[in-house]
Amino acid sequence: MAFCNKFGSLVRQSISQNGQVPMTSMLNSFRCMSSSKLFVGGLSWSTDDQTLKDAFSGYGEVTDARVITDRDTGRSRGFGFVNYESTESASAALSAMDGQELGGRNIRVSYATDRRQPQPYNSNYGGNPDY
Repeated sequence: MAFCNKFGSLVRQSISQNGQVPMTSMLNSFRCMSSSKLFVGGLSWSTDDQTLKDAFSGYGEVTDARVITDRDTGRSRGFGFVNYESTESASAALSAMDGQELGGRNIRVSYATDRRQPQPYNSNYGGNPDY
């Protein structure tokens, strides 16, 4: 129910601002709100997978929690991802944990988005390698 209310308010907001609902904006909002995967930024270097899972497990069933590390050094890159069993749990965790302190640092929590796809080759420069 909360999901429907949020989606409806986004549609009303878009209509009131410009008289129409841009399809890409609406689809992106829908995709993010239906996500059960969160991005967590601003992690301290000492935060590991288990610490991240423990911090977020109070809001629902965490299926996976992962701190991203540098492949050469093994050191944390300062961000990670938390996956929940349900979208409701992810939404509750986002609301509760964004801006909270974890490991001595205030963390940023948002819905995770897919990685951007590489841009296609741009042939507009005429093939000049010195361009």
